[in-house]
Amino acid sequence: MRSLLGRVARSALAVAAVLAFSGLNVPQSNAQDLAKTLFGAKDLPAATAPQSIGFYSKGCFAGGVAIATDGPTWQAMRLSRNRRWGHPTMISLIEKLSRDAVAGGWPGLLLGDISQPRGGPMLTGHASHQIGLDADIWFTPMPDRRLSPRERENMSATSLVNEKTHRVIEKLWTPAHERLLKRAASYPEVERILVNPGIKKKLCDTVTGDRSWLRKVRPFWGHDYHFHVRIGCQPGSPDCKRQAATPAGDGCDKSLAWWFTEEPWRPNQNPDAPKARDVMTMASLPKACRAVLSAPDPVSVAAVTYPVDGGATISAAEPVAASSAGAQPLPSSISAFAPTPDIGVPLPRSRPDN
Repeated sequence: MRSLLGRVARSALAVAAVLAFSGLNVPQSNAQDLAKTLFGAKDLPAATAPQSIGFYSKGCFAGGVAIATDGPTWQAMRLSRNRRWGHPTMISLIEKLSRDAVAGGWPGLLLGDISQPRGGPMLTGHASHQIGLDADIWFTPMPDRRLSPRERENMSATSLVNEKTHRVIEKLWTPAHERLLKRAASYPEVERILVNPGIKKKLCDTVTGDRSWLRKVRPFWGHDYHFHVRIGCQPGSPDCKRQAATPAGDGCDKSLAWWFTEEPWRPNQNPDAPKARDVMTMASLPKACRAVLSAPDPVSVAAVTYPVDGGATISAAEPVAASSAGAQPLPSSISAFAPTPDIGVPLPRSRPDN
């Protein structure tokens, strides 16, 4: 994967020479405009070299690519949100995880939110997922059929945690869940995996042998029906702000015990306070994010959808609009256990002027 991304970086230099942020002469958005409104209105990524800007919960990104709505080892959910975009490294890693997970016995991944086309704060939901380096993956295994567009919008994921005891529901937890999380933690690009505290405790109580990977698995509110994969800042992103390193050890200590006291679950003392995304203006984001908003679109969704030209996956050439974002059926020759070929990440190409 590193060599693949190296080719992307080298090829993107030509794009960057023309569309580098420092050289863009673009109109500036109003500093007081709500960032979620502006970024939420973008249907396509910025056709520039891949670059994450700012922090996971306060930033944006350019040069994004989308993962195809369907692959032999994954299906994307909630297509109407248009949140299947990410930095090429993130998208490539999701595809690799899906293949490796299937090889290890998992039926395939159901993909939740990754990022908006140009990142930034979202109209609803997450505080993070803003710089193309976060992705949510359902604990629900992929079914042995293609889900319909309606099912992808309305199907509920299964929570693995009892909301009263904050412990894993034993009849729902399987060794395959542990193997999936261990596989996700095995990649050097992955810095954190967020799970519900009950899931972290289950791992602490049951994992034997090598426990070093548990350091990456961090307890956090929610994350009972999906896990959140976060990778680190990538080369070519000098304005990406790194997160502090995870503490030493496996995390099965007093810091985990705190989650099973009353304190983390006490009612919010100010429940009506606005969320950060709802008040974040463009002035709150790095200045380069204004150029990201104004950068040209790629020529089409298909031109920046990964994988492409692989034969074993469906290229998402459908329009972004939710009304027509339904998945096409896979060819009869494709199996959910078929290997994904070694393919390249598409480079963002700007839309022609005429």
